[in-house]
Amino acid sequence: MRIGELARRTGVSTRSLRYYEQRGLLESARTPGGHRQYAEWTVDRVIRIQTLFAAGLHSDVIAGLLPCMHDHDGTPNERATHTLAEELSAEAERIDRAIADLTRSRAVLDEVMTTARLGRDDGS
Repeated sequence: MRIGELARRTGVSTRSLRYYEQRGLLESARTPGGHRQYAEWTVDRVIRIQTLFAAGLHSDVIAGLLPCMHDHDGTPNERATHTLAEELSAEAERIDRAIADLTRSRAVLDEVMTTARLGRDDGS
């Protein structure tokens, strides 16, 4: 498939897809006319990349992680190493801290919404 179709099917801009390719996260073949041509499995790869970016992983970390994952389901493959596991452990801890921070923020919002819904207004 061409880049426009991949963008449409994944909801990712063509600019982002080119960036992913530049960073080594994505591969394409070239047609004789120089157009990018992507394999069907690339759809799952792009969705996985988006998920990893949304979790706050840097493109360099993602580049090290992707070769250790099966493209069809994201499970680990034989290329997953102890060193990678250690690096990802640090990322997991960072994500856990972010979740805790978001949970605390959500609790504050819930308190404010509850107070507002009860109609309390102390004038401040």
